[in-house]
Amino acid sequence: MKKKTFAVIGLGKFGYAVAETLAKAGYEVLAVDGDNERIQAIAPYASYPLCADVTEPGVMESLDFSNVDVAVIGISDHMEASIIATLYAKEAGVSYVLVKANGMLHGHILKKIGADEVIFPEYNTGVRVAKNFISGRFKDFFELSDEVSMVEMHVPASWVGKSLIQLDLRGRYGINVIAVKEGENVTIEMDPSEPLRSGQTLGIVGKNEILSRISESNYQD
Repeated sequence: MKKKTFAVIGLGKFGYAVAETLAKAGYEVLAVDGDNERIQAIAPYASYPLCADVTEPGVMESLDFSNVDVAVIGISDHMEASIIATLYAKEAGVSYVLVKANGMLHGHILKKIGADEVIFPEYNTGVRVAKNFISGRFKDFFELSDEVSMVEMHVPASWVGKSLIQLDLRGRYGINVIAVKEGENVTIEMDPSEPLRSGQTLGIVGKNEILSRISESNYQD
């Protein structure tokens, strides 16, 4: 199956990270920015690095999006250019357009004109940091939906010495352990009969209400 081709418009911290990660994963990436230094930096990774200022009239329309499957638009500091880029990408037939917004009004406009996904990196990061503090035991927290999240958490004292079979976390709580980390070693094919050890970190997916219970310091099995 043919891998998707991505266009990343705007190579600030957000756009550069997206372009570099996708390129290193083997995807074709058209990377566009008006700053030549940024283009030189991404050139070793991106399939098609292009120095072009999409905030200038007509530049966006000159880009060939005919083979692009997904467009990521990261020029949130220039609202008009962001809106034009989104409109053009959709009109060019790009099947999925993700856009970085700099505020709720900007995001609302982007959704109205057809953006498939609008993200607010600063806001989302702030929420994530707060939830990490609130949820004590969680090393990391990532929302998959309004009801389901993926977390990293230290093995609770009450679980140490017990195997996944004994704990029966899926049957009792509807949560799934998808990885075990110990030091720098990460295992995704766990032996369910092996006892858990203090110092290990678990990757768990489950409903937020259940994960919230687990995060409480007085949680006991």
